[in-house]
Amino acid sequence: MAGLDASTPHSTEIKLRQTSRAREIAFSDRRRFRLPCEFLRVHSPSAEVLGHGPGQEVLQAGKRDVAIAEVESVGHCAIRPSFSDGHDTGVHLWDYLYDLEERQRERWQHYLDRMTRGGASRDPA
Repeated sequence: MAGLDASTPHSTEIKLRQTSRAREIAFSDRRRFRLPCEFLRVHSPSAEVLGHGPGQEVLQAGKRDVAIAEVESVGHCAIRPSFSDGHDTGVHLWDYLYDLEERQRERWQHYLDRMTRGGASRDPA
């Protein structure tokens, strides 16, 4: 993930689409992204998801129906979403959100592969 600096595109508009459970984000470079709530939840940059170091990642199963309940601005460089499953500790910097979109297909496939290997399901228990 790139470091946040003056060249990092920043968000100019954020919309939550409750029906499709997606977050739409417009950036200063005129790009618009649509990131599903489930994708944002399972890729949260929090210790609950990433662990406390390399190799300590925690597979987030049962998140298919998760929604974003609320979003808090964190200064001018990030947001902190609160998810319907109670998770609210991941701070999403603009560069992290931008990177999620740029690599969404690759990250999603990696997640699905981990779910298969772990015998887990996207559906709630």
